[in-house]
Amino acid sequence: MKDDIEEYGWTAMPRDFKALLQGKPYLNEPTSTLVDDIAWPTDDLVTKVQKYAKEELQEQTYNHSMRAYYFGNSIRKAPFAAQSQPCSLLQAYPKAVDQFPRHHLSPRTLALACLLHDIGTTHGNLRATRTSFEYYGGMVALELLKGEGYGASQSEAESVAETIFRHQDIGDTGKVSFLTALVQLATIYDNMGGNPELIHKTTLENVVQRFPRNGWSGCFSSTIREENGLKPWAHTTVLGEEEFPNGVKNNKLMASYD
Repeated sequence: MKDDIEEYGWTAMPRDFKALLQGKPYLNEPTSTLVDDIAWPTDDLVTKVQKYAKEELQEQTYNHSMRAYYFGNSIRKAPFAAQSQPCSLLQAYPKAVDQFPRHHLSPRTLALACLLHDIGTTHGNLRATRTSFEYYGGMVALELLKGEGYGASQSEAESVAETIFRHQDIGDTGKVSFLTALVQLATIYDNMGGNPELIHKTTLENVVQRFPRNGWSGCFSSTIREENGLKPWAHTTVLGEEEFPNGVKNNKLMASYD
């Protein structure tokens, strides 16, 4: 169904960031959006998954996951407001169109994908399988979301898993889902300072203040090297065995916030 495709972020988008952004730094000039301007989903499924993520992830990874949600929403400029606000962001900020304002996407689906996208990087999960962390993490997420007490629909659970599988599948050919593209943009921005023009500086500072990095650049760089040491075949190596961990560690955009 069309509504299902849009709601859970299955709409096909270019995998190439240049094509996605039409060769520009941004499609529309970024506007300032604070954490309190963006609703955090409060239904039972997200509450349970958030509790699970807090228990399983180290603090730096959890904070990164939360930043990804708010950066992702700021990039898209989600047409829904914080519960304390009676109007949508597009009503509150009529000029705040940002990059993909007309793409419908459930905030719950984005929250689930962001909370679980790095679940494969935990100490136990890195050692539970020979599979690359993205793929094992996607399998863990799919089983969790469809499991007893969680009960996500098959389409939503599979969309989240697809995004986790492919959130580091960066390239210049083919397509990815809209949810995947948004999570890629948000995480590459947070991890390496990619496409720095997509986020207004006020938004960056507010999100980092609410969800501190606490040395995230060094933390994630070490995790990349840890996985590559355990699994020399890991998918992460396609991003460069030295280039990727060094790029994360030397993230100039985020250096003053680490």
